Parts: sequence; C-alpha cells; structure tokens
Amino acid sequence: MRIRHKPWAKPELEACPFYIPDPQEQKGRWTSLFSEPERPLYVELGCGKGGFISQAAPAHPEINFVAMDIKNEMLVLAKRKLEAAYSEKNMQPDNVRIAIQNIERLDLAWDENDRADRIYINFCNPWPKKKHKKRRLTHTRQLLNYKKFLKGELWFKTDDDELFDESFEYFADAGYRIKFSTRDLHGETGIENFVTEHENMFTAEGKNIKFLIAEPIKED
Repeated sequence: MRIRHKPWAKPELEACPFYIPDPQEQKGRWTSLFSEPERPLYVELGCGKGGFISQAAPAHPEINFVAMDIKNEMLVLAKRKLEAAYSEKNMQPDNVRIAIQNIERLDLAWDENDRADRIYINFCNPWPKKKHKKRRLTHTRQLLNYKKFLKGELWFKTDDDELFDESFEYFADAGYRIKFSTRDLHGETGIENFVTEHENMFTAEGKNIKFLIAEPIKED
C-alpha cells in the first residue's frame, strides 16, 4: 500500500519529546536514551500505525521500548496512539522512544555495542515475489544483523503462510533456535498477545495467526 506524503507529519514528530530524529547517531547508545537504562529494552521493527507498541509500552512501565518504522506518515500515527494510551492511564511516555529507520539498513543505527533484550516483528511485508524475498524482515541477512545486538528472544507474528514457513529456514541459516511456534496463536494460552487492528482484520478473514519465538544460538 502506497502511503501519501503528509507535510505535517515530520513537524509533528519533531515536536514530540519521545521521538528520536537521528537514529543513526544513537548507534551504540540506545539504552542511554532512557532515564533508567538498566531496564530491559524491547524493540519493535516496523511498528506501522502503532497498534502493538501503544498497548505494550504502557502495559509494561518496567521495560524500555523502541519502535521503528520507515515512514513519517506511519510513525506519526503511532505517536498519536501512544499519547492517547498513556493519557488514558494517566502516565507519561517515559519508557518509549520512536524513530524513523529503514529496517533493511538497521546496521546503520544498531551494532554490537547496543543491547536489545527482545525484538518484535509483527505482520511485516511478506514480499512474496522471489526477487523481493531478501527484503523480508525475517530473511537470513536481516537476522544476522539482529544477532549483533539481540541478547534475548525474537517474537515474530504473521498471517502469511509462505512467509512463516520459509522463515524457519532463514532462522536456521542465521544460527537461531526456535523455542516455540504455533500456526494458531489465538488457540494458545499463556502467551501475552496484544491484538492489533491488522490482526483483527486477518482473523475476521478466517486467517490463523502464526507465531514463533526464536533466539540466537550462543557460540562456544
């Protein structure tokens, strides 16, 4: 889906106290952006309109969150959802930061000096054409980039069967271990799941939500 340019999006973001306008300048120092940097740091790659992060971050004030997307026009909607969610709880968004970043070039903004205790990838573009599959956020080359700073788990959720099935090979090739997987997330219990607008739409269409948890295999 092509997102129309919104000239007001960038100025609105730049006026937001939890927006990071220069993610590449934060390379190696993401935890320092928070008042309590010792907290766990969870990162959502491709946050879209903020359906997930606007639920997860206010629900866990004991965790620091970074949400990233490639478009100002999407991130500004996430910003608004975050503001509304925190206001509803009479909280300040002290534990969340949002930033514009092309996830395919995440290595420009994150490296081995950073630390993410969890990565979330929710309903990313499945890029079904063969020539585009390297652009998938779960492709081997992307997973290798995440390994540089991921200290914990990667949580991946999708409605797309082909993307889900082929991602298992990507995880294996990149040196990850699958800790848990299901082809029907809504049929599982005991897994914290913040249901987004996209997720409700896919479920209404009769699609099962696929989900897995993976972690980098520690080298001896």
